[in-house]
Amino acid sequence: MHTNEPIQPEVTLRRITVDNVEEICDLSRTLSPEQRGLVADNGESIAVAHYSEDAWFRAIYADDIPVGFIMLHTGPDWSDGIDFPGMFLWRLMIAGPYQGKGYGRKAIGQVLRNLAVRGVCELYTSCGEDPGSPMPFYLQLGFIPTGEFYDDEAELRLEFTAETARALLQ
Repeated sequence: MHTNEPIQPEVTLRRITVDNVEEICDLSRTLSPEQRGLVADNGESIAVAHYSEDAWFRAIYADDIPVGFIMLHTGPDWSDGIDFPGMFLWRLMIAGPYQGKGYGRKAIGQVLRNLAVRGVCELYTSCGEDPGSPMPFYLQLGFIPTGEFYDDEAELRLEFTAETARALLQ
């Protein structure tokens, strides 16, 4: 059967190694000035993750092209600045040229699928509301503001099921 739809790249989450760390760090340079003020540099995030007991992080790839970075805070180690005992989306970054292509949505879908298998059904995050904010993206995914704040960032919560994850991966 022939279709005119373009083939969508497969989005995967991969470990950051000596072979890809520089590429992942360089992705931060592709963000607009507004976005650079809203999300930590990938190199800084990787360094912080290495000193946190509860950080889980991966590079986001579309086929074999690195397009972003994702990091979760997975537990109660409050010494790293996250005073939250559950699953918290600590960083999500999609490189400028790859934004708007569904890669962030699919990366979140991958994370939710993995969390659902472990019996986790909530994911929290936070973001500012300045120009360039990812707030509309998170709201579109189903995150809901909780009314709590981390400094000047609004806390958001997503309740999900395995079906939610499957829908994001479509």
